[in-house]
This record gives sequence, structure tokens and C-alpha cells, in this order.
Amino acid sequence: MGTVLKGMDRIGWHALTHAYGSAEGVPGRLSRVAWGDASTAASALCDLGLWLGELAVFNATAAAVPFLWDLAASEACTARPGVIELLGTILDNGNEPRPAIQHAAHRAVLDGRVCVTATPDPERATSGRGSPRNRR
Repeated sequence: MGTVLKGMDRIGWHALTHAYGSAEGVPGRLSRVAWGDASTAASALCDLGLWLGELAVFNATAAAVPFLWDLAASEACTARPGVIELLGTILDNGNEPRPAIQHAAHRAVLDGRVCVTATPDPERATSGRGSPRNRR
């Protein structure tokens, strides 16, 4: 799994949010999904589901999706079915007050992006100006 989660440390997680606040804990949960035993991975995936996509999507969701794709593509990840289910949940859910963030998260799932290189600008995300694809 040498390239799984590569570049995760370049994301400004502290500046992103999920359903319950700061996204600082997202990288740790992604790591637990990648390298934890079945119970640890399942628990971390449950947290990620609640944080990133159960009822709505957030700017942390768009940043996390490329790493979820890495996990879904890795045969070494024991939680692959759950990761794929989470990607489907992200695609199904959204939040109307922030449609640009919803669109960015959905595009990330649909595109299967390898890496997010820039944090979405919250002002642009809420105003609807600019394409989420141009924010890489």
C-alpha cells in the first residue's frame, strides 16, 4: 500500500470542516481504515461516514474522497466494501445551502481523482462562482 494516502499530509485538514466541526481527525481515521485490523477499520469508517457524508457533504468530504478512492482500489484494504459504500453515500447525499461543496464532493467521487491539491475556497464554494474542477 505504498501510495495509498500519499499526499494526505498536504491537505490543510485543520481549516476544513465536517458534520461535527474541525476535520483534523480525518487523516487519522483514514489511516485506521488503511492499516487497522478489521474492527479498527470498521470503527474508523463509521466515524468517517458520520462526519463526511451521512446527512450532508462538507469541504472535508471533497478533500477526503481521493483518499477513499485509494482505499477502495487497494486490495490490501480489508474495509474495501465499506469504503465503496461510503463513496456511494457521499454521491447520494448533499446539502442545499452549500451546493458548490456538494458538487465538488460528487465530482470527486465521479472523477475518481487521485489527489486534491488545493482546499476549496469557502467563499467561492458558498457563492457558486467558479468551477470546482478549477480548484485542484
